[in-house]
Amino acid sequence: MASMSHSSIALGGASASASDYLRSSTNGVTGVSLRTLGRRTMVTATTTRSNNLYVTARLKKGKKFDHPWPANPDPNVKGGVLSYLSEFKPLGDAQKPVTLDFERPLVELEKKIVDVKKMADETGLDFTEQIITLETKYRQALKDLYTHLTPIQRVNIARHPNRPTFLDHIHNITDKFMELHGDRAGYDDPAIVTGIGTIDGKRYMFIGHQKGRNTKENIMRNFGMPTPHGYRKALRMMYYADHHGFPIVTFIDTPGAYADLQSEEKGQGEAIANNLRTMFGLKVPILSIVIGEGGSGGALAIGCANKMLMLENAVFYVASPEACAAILWQTSKAAPEAAEKLRITSGELVKLNVADGIIPEPLGGAHADPSWTSQQIKIAINENMSEFGKMSGEELLKHRMAKYRKIGVFIEGVPVEPEKKVNMKRRDTVASTSLKLEGEVEKLREQILKAKETSSEDEEVEELSSEVLNEMIEKLRSEIDEEYTKAAKAMGLEERLTATREEFSKANAEEHLMHPVLIEKIEKLKEEFNTRLSEAPNYETLKAKLDMLKDFSRAKAASDAASVKKVLDKRFQEAVNRPEVREKVEAVKAELASSGASSFEELSDELKEKVLMTKREVEAEMAVVLKSIGLELEAVKPNLKEVVAEQSLVPNENVQEKIEKLNREITEKIEEVVRTPEIKSMVELLKVETAKASQTPDGTQGSQKIEALEMQIKQKIAEALSMSGLQEKQEELEKELAAARELAGEESDESLKEEDDDDDEDGSGSGKSEIINPSFA
Repeated sequence: MASMSHSSIALGGASASASDYLRSSTNGVTGVSLRTLGRRTMVTATTTRSNNLYVTARLKKGKKFDHPWPANPDPNVKGGVLSYLSEFKPLGDAQKPVTLDFERPLVELEKKIVDVKKMADETGLDFTEQIITLETKYRQALKDLYTHLTPIQRVNIARHPNRPTFLDHIHNITDKFMELHGDRAGYDDPAIVTGIGTIDGKRYMFIGHQKGRNTKENIMRNFGMPTPHGYRKALRMMYYADHHGFPIVTFIDTPGAYADLQSEEKGQGEAIANNLRTMFGLKVPILSIVIGEGGSGGALAIGCANKMLMLENAVFYVASPEACAAILWQTSKAAPEAAEKLRITSGELVKLNVADGIIPEPLGGAHADPSWTSQQIKIAINENMSEFGKMSGEELLKHRMAKYRKIGVFIEGVPVEPEKKVNMKRRDTVASTSLKLEGEVEKLREQILKAKETSSEDEEVEELSSEVLNEMIEKLRSEIDEEYTKAAKAMGLEERLTATREEFSKANAEEHLMHPVLIEKIEKLKEEFNTRLSEAPNYETLKAKLDMLKDFSRAKAASDAASVKKVLDKRFQEAVNRPEVREKVEAVKAELASSGASSFEELSDELKEKVLMTKREVEAEMAVVLKSIGLELEAVKPNLKEVVAEQSLVPNENVQEKIEKLNREITEKIEEVVRTPEIKSMVELLKVETAKASQTPDGTQGSQKIEALEMQIKQKIAEALSMSGLQEKQEELEKELAAARELAGEESDESLKEEDDDDDEDGSGSGKSEIINPSFA
């Protein structure tokens, strides 16, 4: 803006009035003309007060307006003579080439081609074959690259600085074009350009976002981001086109409406909403074409059309990939993933019925051949306007309404896919996970009911239930592993976990025990991971899946236990009901009944021996049954309650409860110790060594290491039990049981100690089972 100065104009002549000087001398009235007055020398008002008239004026200092009309206008200029009034002139200098990151391999090939051609010119040698080979390779690389673009790469092409703008396309497709300015409220926003143009003799109202072709133009055009004045100008032109019956063609290319304070104060939201409402009531055809990026409401304000077409590499979104990534992942570096999830490309939007067609672009993008791209746009306009020309105003309104009514699909009661719910709000994630759990359980229930209806055999139903449960558990474990990986990645622990895993694998491969430093490192990493796990974005999903796995594992364990129990009961009944065993048992019972003894001690020695022998035979049959289903009987321990009852003793009512409680405490403590990283790593290493030893012919390789590991595991568990105070409880309970043991005549002694040893062996993978008592089993 040119500087302003204050000047006082001294108009001489005391006898003349002000009106005399302001009258025009050209109409016969006396006085000085304004034109003459304007050429008078201006002096500052520094004289003393007098009767002279002083007029204070504000003058603008600056260069005269440079009228765009040339001295000798060409009447046949493209666009008509009035095109000289347009501010959009050809650029004086050619635009500098801009290479995107993914295009660098192509630039290297181009450079090679240029170097070979230069070498051929300098040396005079024939490099035609090499040049043809390089050019063929370049064309193939260009084709491969642009036919497999990722969403974020298309976003970068849509934002390319050299991409043709709205006015570039308009001057290429129209025979004549006259730009119209202003919103009739005192403003003219250069970010939106409107005007009337003709294509093949037919008039259209063109409205579009206009970006700049260089920094200066971008600043003038506000980088294609309209203010409320721009939308009101577009609204005025829509009313004008509706009044005169001109079809409307809008070109969308904006990152979004300008969101500064002044725009909000002047009603940015109201201007956009007014455009949306008005466009649904216009009775002329409306065609929208996305030529670059269409951002949010700023694009939709001129995009409510009967059809929306998109250039092949254009994008249309409610939020930019960078903004979406910043909201969901707290970093704009996740923009590539956000661009993929948003589904903003032309192909995806056509599938979703948001866009109605794709206009092809040349390989390399629209900026590679702007004229060819413009001609494709012209063809699309003619084809669609021919279709709309057959519709009446009411039909156009219904067609436009139907287009937006069919966008999107609303589905109820369908669980959200796991990959789609990772970044949902936690309450939504928990709800969707619960829905999935209910769905899986319902599916399992239906399969079991169907199996029961079609099959009368319980074993078949149980087998089906077990198969379904196993399948679901494996699936859940796989998903949980993925969730743990995502959580580690979100917490920045992925690299450390990978490095630690490699160290652990390396230590397992070597013939020595794991180093204490590595064990400590694993424990610290696990502690940090567990502490920070609640901060992970997928924590609720992981927690829900773990709970689901726990429920299914319990169901499977109960199902397996019930199956084993049925098999055992059936086999035991078969064994006991064998004729020879049944005869012996019945004979012993008859002799006991005839003896009249009330306790075991009162029996004769011969009968005692017979009872014990029969008992051993039954136990042998039980051992055979257990072995047939893969179990091994190590000892049969008497039920103390039954022994006491047989001896006609009055038992302590709390003894059995104490035994069961202590058994539970010991089991829980052993499980807690086995779950520690140190014991876990030892057990895993023991499994590896056992597997190695089983592969050798004699099975003796690594036996010393296996024995050492077993001893270490037992020692660790024994230390943990001794420090927990369970040993003192065991000794006290043993004192209470001493009298019962002596009177029973049998040693039910070391049940508690042997339980410790058995659990140690189970932790080390011995694969043996022991019947202790009904409650503990």
